[in-house]
Amino acid sequence: MASIRTQPPVFTLINTFRVAPERQDDVIRSLREVTESVTRALPGFVSACVHKGFDGAHVVNYVQWRSRADFEAMLADPRMQHHLREVRELALEVMPIACSVAYVGETGSG
Repeated sequence: MASIRTQPPVFTLINTFRVAPERQDDVIRSLREVTESVTRALPGFVSACVHKGFDGAHVVNYVQWRSRADFEAMLADPRMQHHLREVRELALEVMPIACSVAYVGETGSG
């Protein structure tokens, strides 16, 4: 199960895809397929979540890696390079943001 925590620190990538409404499900399918067939078996992978915008024009992918080095190794994998090209062709715009978790507020936290 995916969880968001400040500790242990992880490398987080938040990808926002702007899509034509008729391509939204294609982008989600592509992200899901690559996660299930390639990404989750790569060293350092922690979790991936895909969010479908109610507006039909956005998909958000939240991915966590154990370290930036693990993330960079994933980018160098030829299977991932093929996927990145595919999803860029499906989307109108891709906006990646690399970050770390700075705060998590939960029910009952004070």
